[in-house]
Amino acid sequence: MKTLMLGNEAVARALYEAGVTVVSSYPGTPSTEITEAATQYDEVYSEWAPNEKVAFEVAFGAATGGARSFCAMKHVGLNVAADPLYTASYIGVNGGMVCAVADDPGMHSSQNEQDSRHHAIASKIPMLEPSDSAECLSYTKLAYQLSEQFDTPFLLRLSTRISHGRSLVDLSPREEHPIKDYKKDVMKNVMMPAMARVRHQVVEKRTKALQEWCETSGINSVEYNDTRVGIICAGSTYQCAREALGERASYFKLGMVNPLPVKSLLDFARHVGQVYVIEELDDIIETHCRKHGIPVIGKLLLPVCGEFSQSVVREALLGEELPHIALDQAIPPRPPVLCVGCPHRGLFTALKKLNLYVSGDIGCYTLGAQAPLSMIDTCVCMGASVSGLHGFNLARGSQQAKNSVAVIGDSTFIHSGITGLIDIAYNKGFSTVIVLDNSITGMTGHQNNPTNGLTIKGDPTVAVNLEALAHAIGINRVVVVDPFDMEATRKAVEAELAFEEPSLVIARRPCALLKTVKHNPPMVVDTEKCTGCKSCLKAGCPSIKVHGEANKGRGTAEIDQNQCVGCEICAKLCSFDAINF
Repeated sequence: MKTLMLGNEAVARALYEAGVTVVSSYPGTPSTEITEAATQYDEVYSEWAPNEKVAFEVAFGAATGGARSFCAMKHVGLNVAADPLYTASYIGVNGGMVCAVADDPGMHSSQNEQDSRHHAIASKIPMLEPSDSAECLSYTKLAYQLSEQFDTPFLLRLSTRISHGRSLVDLSPREEHPIKDYKKDVMKNVMMPAMARVRHQVVEKRTKALQEWCETSGINSVEYNDTRVGIICAGSTYQCAREALGERASYFKLGMVNPLPVKSLLDFARHVGQVYVIEELDDIIETHCRKHGIPVIGKLLLPVCGEFSQSVVREALLGEELPHIALDQAIPPRPPVLCVGCPHRGLFTALKKLNLYVSGDIGCYTLGAQAPLSMIDTCVCMGASVSGLHGFNLARGSQQAKNSVAVIGDSTFIHSGITGLIDIAYNKGFSTVIVLDNSITGMTGHQNNPTNGLTIKGDPTVAVNLEALAHAIGINRVVVVDPFDMEATRKAVEAELAFEEPSLVIARRPCALLKTVKHNPPMVVDTEKCTGCKSCLKAGCPSIKVHGEANKGRGTAEIDQNQCVGCEICAKLCSFDAINF
């Protein structure tokens, strides 16, 4: 049966068809939907892990136990999982294991552009890269066969365009794979130096065997058209090149991007004229070709930064630009903003009055960096707000600590913020950390996490008690506030900053988009009282606008009745009592 699927959904379907037993992941756009889609198959156990390292280790443990297993993450998540990744390469598997990593060229939802092929090369783990949803399904299933055949975990490289693009796939029934017997093997499974030296040699032999396999297996395909131009590409860049150049070029489409073939690339180069390498981000294929004497053109014409498109390829290689319509005026940008009724808006509005240094983290609340809130000073990676604040305060002293806080979401705190807070407590720090507890992993689309008491399927489970956790690791001062009560929140934070000891402030209010949240009626502006002072706009709420020429040309505020959820933040900013229910 044929059906239209997202690339991520096709990967999830492949897990079902391949007889996968265990799936453990941490949500990260653009990979999240794989694990969400896998939950619809009751034969597959699925879970959200606290972070990517744990997810990889759970999947690797399941593979060691003889089951086919899987984990998924975005590119920066693979950094977190890199520690077990590199050693798992030495150990190998029992049941097949696949880790999907979704890169984000163009940084649609990420803090950097990163090429995960580097991790594949450095860890010496083979990597497949599909170019559409059909290949997402077939390559994932193939990866399990190869994982068991070559005794190695496999990486599946996706990208935003492949993960979130739709194309036709052929569905097949599930093939059950019985759990393999586990046999104790210390020399293989325990990576002490003496064992690791032996296993490294095994890995090198395996890489050579995989390279030979990819030369002849058909995983890489050749399409000859006009042989004056040859294109080497993989994944989404094949689709861009094929649409941009059509029959005017011949194509070598790589399905395996680590290890890369040599003989078949040399053969392709002999049959075509000028060879171009089209690859997003880094020049990995181009460097490989040059190393083996294939004269290619790649980054000389094509950019190192950003996502490719048909237009980018056509203009770079052919110098052609398709006709398009250009507007004769600039359109104001519409940057992303916190949702209407977001509890983070109340917290940042309260903090704004304190004029603080705010060490930020990865989550919806990172949007607090933008005007008019402008309340994030730094943002590096998951968990860095807490440990980064500790270092900042160590450098600048206890007086600075009275004017600085860290903000971190509940899910991110569980992911990697706890260890930073332990560091503060253990080393007698004096930083104030604020956990923005909105009862969900909001940024990636409402995934449950260990703080809200629900599993990936919404079943009740234990919930981490943040207050008890903080006390257990040595934080004596713990305060819970409602961020919509901005005055109480401001006073609580101000009070904690006065103490020269660690503090944890928990700003607790559920995400406004949760279905279980009941909202107030929308607010209404009294146009007779409104002076057009625009103080209400300081909250950055998208449901408020000021228009018209009334009030001496300053306009009058208006609240969109279809958006407003009655959080009252704008009303508390109005000095004229012009906003009420």
